[in-house]
Amino acid sequence: MRKTYEIHELQPYINWAYYYHAWQLRTTEQQRQSREEAEHMLLQLNSTYHVHALFQLFDAHSAGDDIILSSSGMQQPCRCSFLRQQEASSQHLCLADFIHPDHDHIGVFATTVDIGMETDFDHDPYQKMQVQLLADRLAEAAAEKLHEEVRQTIWGYAPGEHLTMEELHAEKFQGIRPAVGYPSMPDTSINFVLDKLLQFKQIGIRLTESGAMKPHASVSGLMIALPEAHYFSIGKIGEDQLQDYAHRRGLPLETMRKFLSPLMR
Repeated sequence: MRKTYEIHELQPYINWAYYYHAWQLRTTEQQRQSREEAEHMLLQLNSTYHVHALFQLFDAHSAGDDIILSSSGMQQPCRCSFLRQQEASSQHLCLADFIHPDHDHIGVFATTVDIGMETDFDHDPYQKMQVQLLADRLAEAAAEKLHEEVRQTIWGYAPGEHLTMEELHAEKFQGIRPAVGYPSMPDTSINFVLDKLLQFKQIGIRLTESGAMKPHASVSGLMIALPEAHYFSIGKIGEDQLQDYAHRRGLPLETMRKFLSPLMR
């Protein structure tokens, strides 16, 4: 499923706390003035730029630390491998723990902005930074709104949900939306797997050699419905898990070491 959002549709879903943090704004007055400027800019951007989203719901089941995805349109199932917490102080969690080993479902998504939001303002450094930060917030807002629509209607596992925006930002909804590059799924090379599933180019996303997305203001990840699912941080991993993970991914050990070097203890 492919969707395009108008900027004004997403504005209520923006989490302004992250915008203020990016500008290092600490006082209420600074934040108020910055938001007024930002909302004026959003009004100018609204008629020219859009935000795009992709989503697909897959049949799924877990197999150890992997999740196997399939659908009627796929020639063969896709194995998506994940890391498990190894540190003694952790619960030793893996995202695959939240998917039933027999039969379940999982959502895969990506959101992004029109590339012009990152290229059309080079003439004004301040405006360029302002629009880039707003683009980041809009991509996240699109993921928030899409996830709400998925829960209530598209997947429909929480049709009676009625949450305020504050509750949405506090993640009071059922399930989780782990994103690539975040603590539960820190390996950016997972983007290459998700790209094969969704075809990111449909909404203008391309991947760098490191798995980073262009436009920079893009988000990709999974949607898991299990009520008990929660976010966690993988933390540091050892050489043993690196070798196992590379084997499960079917990639050379040194390739995976390059992607996971920040996690190695």
